[in-house]
Order: sequence, then structure tokens, then C-alpha cells
Amino acid sequence: MKNLLGGPGTVTGLLLRVGQCFCAAASIGAMISSLGFSNYTAFCYLIASMGLQLIWSLGLAGLDIYALKIRRNLLNPVLVSLFVVGDWVTATLSLAAACSSAGVTILYIRDTDFCKSQPNLHCHRYQISIALGFMTWFLISISSLVMLWLLASI
Repeated sequence: MKNLLGGPGTVTGLLLRVGQCFCAAASIGAMISSLGFSNYTAFCYLIASMGLQLIWSLGLAGLDIYALKIRRNLLNPVLVSLFVVGDWVTATLSLAAACSSAGVTILYIRDTDFCKSQPNLHCHRYQISIALGFMTWFLISISSLVMLWLLASI
């Protein structure tokens, strides 16, 4: 059970981390390219959460590359417990940010027709950024579950 797909120091773990980095960076890029996102707290929270996710995933991707290069096993209980805590914290923040931003976007698009009256808001870019935020959360949730299983099996 110690050789789970997506574990630390594996190729699949590296691919999960790279996917998390890509989705978080694309979410940030889509939100920053839209006008007026900084006027809404939920969108700023999404940017902050995706920024933290990007830093966390980039650091762990670097650690995975290093472990793959020197062929080292990263299944130390202390290290895996650190990964579990970090993954669960960033997963919770990512989900909360994506959900709050999605709620604001639904309010503006469907409930109040605010996006139709303000054509310079780029609501479609908000939707793309939020979808990428949910994709980031999905990838980090896979990583966090794998890390939890690894911690239980060590």
C-alpha cells in the first residue's frame, strides 16, 4: 500500500502537483485579465487562495523532482503528516474560495442581471477562473486523500 499513485516522490505525484500549479496559475491569470475583479472580496479571496495553492504545489513539485532525481523515498511519517496538513488546509481554502466566488458570479449573472447592465465586467472570465479554481481543488483533493491513506499505512 505504500506505493500509491500520486504519492510523494512519484511521477504521478509530480503530475498531480504540476496540474495543480497549472490550474491555479491559469485561474489567477483569467481573473487578473478581467476588469474590476478587485472590487469584489470573493474574487480577491480566490486570487489569494490560488496564489497560496500555487506556491504550495510548486514547492512540492520541486521536492518530487528532487526525490525522483536522487531516487529517494519520501515516506517518512513526519514528512507525510506535513504533506497531509498542508494539502488539507490548501484544499479547504481552495474550495471555500471557489464556492464563494461562484456564488457571487451566479448572483451577478442570473439573479440580478448585473453582468448584462455592466458589459465591461467580463463575467465569462470570472466563470473561467472559478472553473479552474474548482479543477485545482479537485486535483488537490486527490493529493490530500492519497497523503492521508499513506499516513495511515505508514
